[in-house]
Amino acid sequence: MKPVIGVTPDFNAGDRQDWGGKEPTYFLRARYVRAIEELGGVPLILPLVADRAARRRLLRTLDGLLLTGSGPDLDPALYGERQRYAFPIVAQRRASFELDLVHLATRNHLPTLAICGGMQTMNVAFGGTLYQDIPAQVSDVLQHRQTIPAIHVSHSISITPGTLLDRIIKRPRMKVNSSHHQSVKGVGRALIASATAPDGIVEAIEHPGHPFFLGLQWHPEFLFERHQLHRRLFEAFLRAASRRPALQPSPPQRGTTT
Repeated sequence: MKPVIGVTPDFNAGDRQDWGGKEPTYFLRARYVRAIEELGGVPLILPLVADRAARRRLLRTLDGLLLTGSGPDLDPALYGERQRYAFPIVAQRRASFELDLVHLATRNHLPTLAICGGMQTMNVAFGGTLYQDIPAQVSDVLQHRQTIPAIHVSHSISITPGTLLDRIIKRPRMKVNSSHHQSVKGVGRALIASATAPDGIVEAIEHPGHPFFLGLQWHPEFLFERHQLHRRLFEAFLRAASRRPALQPSPPQRGTTT
C-alpha cells in the first residue's frame, strides 16, 4: 500500500491580508502535495489540532511526516532570543503543533522530512538556535534569497560523509535552490549538520539515531521533476515510510471501556 504522509500547512490566525484576511485560513502550496503524490505517497494535509491526545492520534494514522516551509519566521523567544528584525512571525498555533510533532515523531520513529522553515522548526525543537537574518548577522555570505525562479539551482552544498543525506545522494556535492533569510546557527542536541554551503551556512541537519529524520534548507519540491538528485530525496523518504511498521493503538486506561 502507498504510505500516508502527513503534510503540515501554514496558518493565518486572521492577521494576514494576503492569506485570507481576517478569516483564519489554512494555506499550503500545492507543490508539496504534488511531490508526495506523484512519487507514490498519499498526502494528508494535517489540521493544526491543539489537543495533545488528538495529535498523538493523528500521528498513528501516518507513515511519514513532511514539515513544509513557511513565509513567516519562528518567534525567536522559542530559542531564547528577542526579536531583532521586523519580519512576520509564524502563527503560534502552527509553531506549537509542529514543535510538538517533531518530538512525537522522534519518539515513535516516524520518518520525517523537513523543508526550509520546517528544518528550522526541527532544529529549534531540539534546543537549537537560528540566525534571525543571515545578511544582517553573518559576513561574506552567499545570496540565499535567489533572484531567479526556484525551479533553478543557484549554489552548491557539501555533504558530510557517512550521513543519511550522503547515503541518499551518493555524491560529495550537489546544487540546490535557495529561498531563505534565516538558517541554523547552533545545531540542536542529538542532531548533526549533514550539509553546508560554501559560506558555512548549514544546509541540512539530521538525527543519526533515527531511521529517517532529515531537514533540508532548500526546496526540493520545486526541483524533483527536473533534477534526479532532488527526486531521490522524496523517493528515499517514501521508501522509509513504506517500510515503517504500523503503530498499535494505545491500550485503554484502567477504568475505561472499549
